[in-house]
Amino acid sequence: DLRTPFHKDWYATKEFRGSSSIKNVLPILVPELSYKDLEIQDGLTTSRIWVETVLDGKHDEQRETKFEEMRKYNTIDTLAMVEIWKVLNSL
Repeated sequence: DLRTPFHKDWYATKEFRGSSSIKNVLPILVPELSYKDLEIQDGLTTSRIWVETVLDGKHDEQRETKFEEMRKYNTIDTLAMVEIWKVLNSL
């Protein structure tokens, strides 16, 4: 889990403001990646939209749009973890 090095203060800076959240760590370690332009801003929202779209049948008219929004969020989230790992691995 990439949270561990930050949560246990193995790697910490004042810019993290005491947080080990990827949303706080990413802008410091990999500033070129950001969630700010995405419709979906967090994993809980992605999970909720997936359930609503796939299981509950909501968003039928926007199904492909919702899937694309989820893909964009998950792509950034995965890439963020890879890039953070690269920074940690280079230390």
